[in-house]
Amino acid sequence: MSLSHTAAEYMLSDALLPDAGGSRAEGLRLELPSDRLLKFVTVGLPLFLVSLAFAREFSTGSQISCFSPTNFTGKQSAYVDTACWDSLLHHGFDAEGHATTKSLWALKVFPYSLLVVAVLMYLPYLLWRYVAAPHLHSDLLFIIDELDKSYNRSVRLVQHMRKVQQASPEPERFWEEYERARRERYFEFPLLERYLTCKQHSHSLVFIYILRNLLLLLFLAATCLYLVFLHLNIFFQDEFSCSIKTGLLQEEPHIPPLIPCKLVFFSVFQLISLSVGGIYVLLMPVVIYNALQLCQWDKGLLSVYEMLPAFDLLSRKMLTCPVNDLNVILLFLRANISQLTSFGRLNAVSALREATANREDIDTLVDFMTLLAGLETTRPK
Repeated sequence: MSLSHTAAEYMLSDALLPDAGGSRAEGLRLELPSDRLLKFVTVGLPLFLVSLAFAREFSTGSQISCFSPTNFTGKQSAYVDTACWDSLLHHGFDAEGHATTKSLWALKVFPYSLLVVAVLMYLPYLLWRYVAAPHLHSDLLFIIDELDKSYNRSVRLVQHMRKVQQASPEPERFWEEYERARRERYFEFPLLERYLTCKQHSHSLVFIYILRNLLLLLFLAATCLYLVFLHLNIFFQDEFSCSIKTGLLQEEPHIPPLIPCKLVFFSVFQLISLSVGGIYVLLMPVVIYNALQLCQWDKGLLSVYEMLPAFDLLSRKMLTCPVNDLNVILLFLRANISQLTSFGRLNAVSALREATANREDIDTLVDFMTLLAGLETTRPK
């Protein structure tokens, strides 16, 4: 008999979770995997393409090629290229023959506008990082710590029950006390449950998370509309007529009124704009999905922790409308599942409970651990 008691004691001592220490606070993830992917693509893509555009500009030199008259010298031709690049005005004629001008300056500032797009795409993540992430970090740290502590409390409770049962001269009296303690909820530790219930009535985190996704969706749509505007107005005109008869050259008779020019970088800017616009359009459903996932509860994690005596949010139907801070915390708990040491063990216990023949006698982790510890031999039916 002592051998079985010793084996049960070792089994219960091994079931306790070790203290995580300070590594848990440093390893918490305060962004969901889909949000990290969106940040990497929406911010990194325009920066990468702009760097390619600037590298090509520095390597090839002039971004414009004008067809100067044959009697122009090399310096005069270089002046024509510089003057037309500085003005970027297309001189043409309308249907009635009147002279018109069209500015192509958007092509010159296009790389810098992509830098502005990258900065705008980073603003929602700055909002989340400095407004919501500190509160989320403290919430996750407390909840993860309490969940693991609740698991350890259940194991220590079974250890104490074993000692009391071994010292009790009347085993039936011990089980009567155990059933009465369960009815009067002495085994529960209500701090965690009440904290999570309080988070159901808080909406600060969910408001910032939805605002973050709405801002990102707004910036994506605005960027796509800006690129559509460029394509409809400018990005189909790689050639234009330039006039340099201004200032001191206005009265020179040998200078033609209009000089044809061609934009060397035009195809590169078209490719960049189509790449950014196409990928941003594909990312819009991802942003919408991130916001809509708050419309349903992640009950998988909660159902596993129903094995704890101090945790019955599902069984007592305390889950209300899912658009609250608790649902946001559950999403980030799922992302930080590696920090929840007790989750793997409770998940295994839940699986074993389903495979046990008399699973109706197992309601909590305490019931399961008492069966493993061998206390079921004297438990009344």
